[in-house]
Amino acid sequence: MAEQFDVAIIGYGPTGATLANLLANCGLRVAVIEREAAMYHLPRAVHFDGETMRVFQAAGVADALEDRVRVNPGMRFMSPEGDLLLDWPRPQGAGPQGWHASYRLHQPDLEQLLRARLDKKANVTVFAQCRVVGLEDSGETVTLTVQGATGETRTLSASYVVGCDGARSFTRDVIGSGMDDLGFEERWLVVDVLLKRDRPDLGDHTLQFCDPDRPITYCRSPGNRRRWEITVKPGESDAQVTSPERLWDFLSRWITPEDADLERSAVYTFRSAVAQRWRKGRVMIAGDAAHLTPPFMGQGMCAGIRDAANLAWKLALCVKGLAPESLLESYQAERAPNAQAFIETAVRLGGLINALDAQGALDLGEQTASGSKRMETIAPSLGESDLGGMLTSLTPHRGTLFGQPVLADGRKMDDVVGYAPVLIVRNGLPEGVTPSAMVLSAVDHVELGAALDGLDVDAVLLRPDRYIAGTAKGEGDLEGLVAVEISTPL
Repeated sequence: MAEQFDVAIIGYGPTGATLANLLANCGLRVAVIEREAAMYHLPRAVHFDGETMRVFQAAGVADALEDRVRVNPGMRFMSPEGDLLLDWPRPQGAGPQGWHASYRLHQPDLEQLLRARLDKKANVTVFAQCRVVGLEDSGETVTLTVQGATGETRTLSASYVVGCDGARSFTRDVIGSGMDDLGFEERWLVVDVLLKRDRPDLGDHTLQFCDPDRPITYCRSPGNRRRWEITVKPGESDAQVTSPERLWDFLSRWITPEDADLERSAVYTFRSAVAQRWRKGRVMIAGDAAHLTPPFMGQGMCAGIRDAANLAWKLALCVKGLAPESLLESYQAERAPNAQAFIETAVRLGGLINALDAQGALDLGEQTASGSKRMETIAPSLGESDLGGMLTSLTPHRGTLFGQPVLADGRKMDDVVGYAPVLIVRNGLPEGVTPSAMVLSAVDHVELGAALDGLDVDAVLLRPDRYIAGTAKGEGDLEGLVAVEISTPL
């Protein structure tokens, strides 16, 4: 007999683990199927942003993670002569999301926290060293055939399945989706080192050395970790560029074997692509299975975490019968344009790094007195959707991310609201009106009033993922906004 779950997640990387935590917090029975026996212990992703940290806050790991990461001061694009071409500074104080704008991390630290959180949840079962060899969607449920390390199989049943199974996604093949190529494909060598002694001269900024002969990226990671990413030229084999002698030759401009130990080296093909189809029936994809980006904005993992935050509350409402399954149609409609905007910007920055289309990237920045350009962080809205018919009208701010004010008692808003909708009002509700969401009043919380002033509205309805569902200006609009039934998934 098949073991029964509400949602089965294929893949236990950051996207899958974050999604599992959010779903478990909503009270769902979750299965996670992972091919590997244990967590990968070496660094991969090295950056995430304030919005992503806010999702980790919802998952319950942000405070512990904050002790293990490093605030990133920003990124600088340098010419072969050492001149600053484009500056992308990141504020060093807490930003609108209630967290810093940019962090550097050691990915195993994050995964350890996410997994430890799930280990404490009785409604989550992890099937390690297992792979899914069959998926069958009956229209009412999905049956998964799971094969263990010794070849034995077991059958699981889930209301929905989410493939967070990477760039070579089995799940994407099952739903029959191709990938739209956005025009970038290059081989890069990634080298991680552990410093033996302090080297403050290497700097804390991420540096992009825009050399048409051999573009190189330098990253400052937490503790004594440092990373270089180096373009691999045509004709160079993986074995050639990853030999210790060649690695130290690449790094000799900055460090020697007396300064550091090599931790890891690997050649990756950086691509830009978005899946044509993110869902078929009760099966869907997220993370690298749905989109691939060059690393030049540090947004690869962030995009997957945004997928998880967008999808978890919708799945919870559908499983609990609080929303129609048509709500899931909004997932790709909202996430794909948002992810593509980040990918296209990363591709433009790649043009600057490779000195192939420098002007296209420099157009992203504003001219400074020194002659260089200064870039601001982009914040693309979600793609347009009516949440499967839940919303009947468009508002000017719908689909934009709302900040996280500090409330009167000193707590961050999300710590009070949780992973749930919230209605923020300026003065109160019309008499006899009872919304489905929690209500916070600007009368009681000064920063909420400032946020409403910034939008020039009197009320805002936020979804669990903290994007705006709708706004109201005046009592007539407010009554319509209150009538929107976005139930709590908790």
